Amino acid sequence: MVFLIELPPEIVQHVLGYVDPPDLAWIPRISKSFYHTVTGNASLFRTVYLNHYDNPSKPDDLDWEKALKNAVRLQIICRRDDVHNKKHELSFVYDAVKSLLENAATDTERVRQTTHPASRNAKLLSSIFKDETNQSAFLCRSYIYERARQELTYANFSTPHVDHQKSAHLHCLYGVPMLYAHPETHRTRRSRMGPYACSKVYDLRQYTENTKWGPFFDDATDRVDWEKVEAIMIVIGANLRKLGLTKYPVCKNFWDLPFAGTWPGSYKALPVLHEPEPLDLQDPYGITGTWLRVVCFLDYTDFFAYNFTSEDQPTADVPRPPIDVGEATRLILMKIRVTRIEPPGPDDGQELPVVHFEGISRSLDDSYDENANSDLRGMRGSVRLTREGEVRWTTFSVFSGVERWRSESVQIGGVKSAKGVLGNWFDKDFDPRGPAGPTAFWKVSDKIMESSGYRALMQDFLPLIQDAPDETTDFENGQLEDDDDEGEEDDEPGLELEITGISWVTWTDD
Repeated sequence: MVFLIELPPEIVQHVLGYVDPPDLAWIPRISKSFYHTVTGNASLFRTVYLNHYDNPSKPDDLDWEKALKNAVRLQIICRRDDVHNKKHELSFVYDAVKSLLENAATDTERVRQTTHPASRNAKLLSSIFKDETNQSAFLCRSYIYERARQELTYANFSTPHVDHQKSAHLHCLYGVPMLYAHPETHRTRRSRMGPYACSKVYDLRQYTENTKWGPFFDDATDRVDWEKVEAIMIVIGANLRKLGLTKYPVCKNFWDLPFAGTWPGSYKALPVLHEPEPLDLQDPYGITGTWLRVVCFLDYTDFFAYNFTSEDQPTADVPRPPIDVGEATRLILMKIRVTRIEPPGPDDGQELPVVHFEGISRSLDDSYDENANSDLRGMRGSVRLTREGEVRWTTFSVFSGVERWRSESVQIGGVKSAKGVLGNWFDKDFDPRGPAGPTAFWKVSDKIMESSGYRALMQDFLPLIQDAPDETTDFENGQLEDDDDEGEEDDEPGLELEITGISWVTWTDD
């Protein structure tokens, strides 16, 4: 009988390459022979890593041993039962999750739809954060969650906190809005996060010249304020859920599947019959195509009262109170194409160019669109990197040749991610009295030449929503069940998505 250690070294290494990553730590303790085989063996760590995780796009830049050990430590930390035994590991978890996503790769052999690309790294992270104690320990630590749980004072309102930012960024990468302040305990209507997120999104004090009225810090650096992005995600996610839109794959894959495409290059186009335009081949951001957009807003009377006429307006260092007065949600189909590419400016990230685009957009809810009976809206804008390497989108909505609305947004997951873009919309002249609100858009197809040429028609959108999932689907994030206080009647309207011709009923009122 031949023992494993008596085999040739190349065979031993080949066998050890299939060991589960956590078990690899124990093997050097078996014998001196195994110790010398494993210790410092970069080739072995590389083999084990690639047998269990994605093959990174830049393998030469990866420390295989460190990456493997960090992935194992992440799993060990997240297996702890109690929130308090692991919440102090937020900084490590943040770095480990970001590393796994930055080195994630879309499985091109399994690309059936661009909206939910497959990745072994993303699958691992999804399984880890299915645990609600991990959600509470690492995803719900930003200011608005601590405020909802009454865990801090208003003195922290105007000063960004590193842990708040890391938790909010993790939450955005997770991609599924955590709609309750206590994910690990019974969720009640009183612990809903929507009103607290609205208090940040609809507070005009958040919109300043230094922030460019977008989700950036108020210091003119264009650094992304992830707590603002998180609040936008919560508001939009809550409204989509109320409308029942998360039942449909075109929304579900973006708002109810953890880590769905939140890594660079995760968007992989399905095969198309037409040849791409020359500018499209030079565009690193993957702009040309059809995008679905969501815009939420308050009735202007409520918006104005909240910001200007309510009694006891708070001072600058105190947040506005939670607001829960009902919002409108509008769905918009955008078709855009690249028009110009130019070098980055001095205030942009220098790694990639600035790409300009134009196109058209049409509200899918004509009954609430004052411009629906006129010509289609024009759409123009640009995409560039910020100095810290985030993807910044600027869009303008054009009516009869005149720019009216503007938005500033960031792309979750990096360049050409499938997740999409989150940001703020506002008056293009930065009207100090508003209105303003949250917006999101994501790519649903590389095609724009459908129907009657370069136009947006309802039949272009219907194939994306026609296959709704079965109502008994088990949503992994556990956010879709109605958790009310015991014995308390549900007084919220059970809104359903209603399609009548091309009119979508999209007003939500609590």
